[in-house]
Amino acid sequence: MDLNFTSEELAFREKIRGWVAEHLPKDISYKVHNALRLSRDDMQRWAKILGKQGWLGWGWPKEFGGPGWNAVQRHLFEEECALAGSPRIVPFGPVMVAPVIMAFGTPEQQRRFLPGIASGEVWWSQGYSEPGSGSDLASLKTKAERRGDYYVVNGQKTWTTLGQYGEWIFCLVRTSNEGKPQTGISFLLIDMKSPGITVRPIITMDGEHEVNEVWFDNVEVPADNLIGEENKGWTYAKHLLSHERTNIADVNRAKRELERLKRIAKAERVYTDTRFRDEIAKLEVEIVALEMMVLRVLSAEKGGKQSLDVAGLLKIRGSEIQQRYSELMMLAAGPATVPYVREAMEAGWQGDQAGATVVAPLAGTYFNMRKTTIYGGSNEVQRNIVAQTVLG
Repeated sequence: MDLNFTSEELAFREKIRGWVAEHLPKDISYKVHNALRLSRDDMQRWAKILGKQGWLGWGWPKEFGGPGWNAVQRHLFEEECALAGSPRIVPFGPVMVAPVIMAFGTPEQQRRFLPGIASGEVWWSQGYSEPGSGSDLASLKTKAERRGDYYVVNGQKTWTTLGQYGEWIFCLVRTSNEGKPQTGISFLLIDMKSPGITVRPIITMDGEHEVNEVWFDNVEVPADNLIGEENKGWTYAKHLLSHERTNIADVNRAKRELERLKRIAKAERVYTDTRFRDEIAKLEVEIVALEMMVLRVLSAEKGGKQSLDVAGLLKIRGSEIQQRYSELMMLAAGPATVPYVREAMEAGWQGDQAGATVVAPLAGTYFNMRKTTIYGGSNEVQRNIVAQTVLG
């Protein structure tokens, strides 16, 4: 196993670094480095810049309009974007549903849906979780009944991230109650402008409207929007979830946020505290260990070997690290993080107050990170999966 980058890979990194430095809007990178609110325009503006370059689908093969990069090149691209302060690409289109359409969709579905995803023009949402059906996703109840050339969908999805912006949503729906729960699930693509769809906001602890409930009341969906075979959706969902869980690990964002933690600790004059610096050092070791795990997977893929199924492991460690750095930021800033009114902060109320720019958003970051060990399959469930599939 060789974890060193080749000269060609280092040259590729420099090429990506230069391009990102030239094309990433400065106002967006400022917001990312200081954890300020990103608007829909911010996120989609960067997505369209990447789409114009042909890099929004950075993990796609050439035959579907992607750059055809190998695993190491994809990793270097993600790292350079993260360190430069680019927004996290909203993954539902390019990272999650696109690979499913490529692997299981018809040629007509691929021609119809992939270009809009690759360009960043079409915003996709994910319809998986339901009340009572999160980590136990196979128990979902949203029903799709076939009536001629249409499915009629009734039910509810919840925790739909950024669903208020969604133009299309990919959904797991129940098309049969026979046999095991997993065998009666199908994978549908649904236009969110369809009559009968209602999106209701869920306001989270940090005061943000990030997640939603999505209700389906006799929504008619063309049968042509079914991916693959009816009642085989669980197979397609597992394919998608492996991409989601690897994406959640996000070691590159962790490296960027580690540097932010150090900046905050120095601004708040706690970096000289030996015990606090020890905690930062332990976190840094954990991030390096996570990166080594990622590089092991990349090394195996580059060598044409089948790596272990470590998506669950990456999700567990990555999500816990995200919570840890947000906790340490809060500890570094102390009581200064308690007053939290994002609108006032973004209006410039803090003026030239020392450290205010980096301290003010920390409460929101901390609250928001409480979810990371739950979504994408709770870490408790992931540990069971790892025990079964990796440890035997």
